[in-house]
Amino acid sequence: MVIGCCSIRFYLHGSRSLKEKRRVVRAIKDRLKNNFNVSVAEVGDQDNWQSLHMGISAVGSDRPYMDGLMTKVVNAIDRMNLAEITDCKTETMNLGSEKF
Repeated sequence: MVIGCCSIRFYLHGSRSLKEKRRVVRAIKDRLKNNFNVSVAEVGDQDNWQSLHMGISAVGSDRPYMDGLMTKVVNAIDRMNLAEITDCKTETMNLGSEKF
């Protein structure tokens, strides 16, 4: 089993309240889930209305595919122009043995 993980931090330039921040979070989550079938969650900075920390993960059986998927997800978020990406870390890992 191959797990792809991504941690992304954003700065929200136009956000003036938590309500505006939630609108951006919802838009990013909905688009990613619909287009890439990944799991998305806000994992930090919940009470800060100008910063956002999201975690994204997916599970598959092919490491090159998972690496490509995480790259496509980050590029898609960047093209949304909803927030400025300030930090991005991706990791792909194997869980369990390769052969059964």
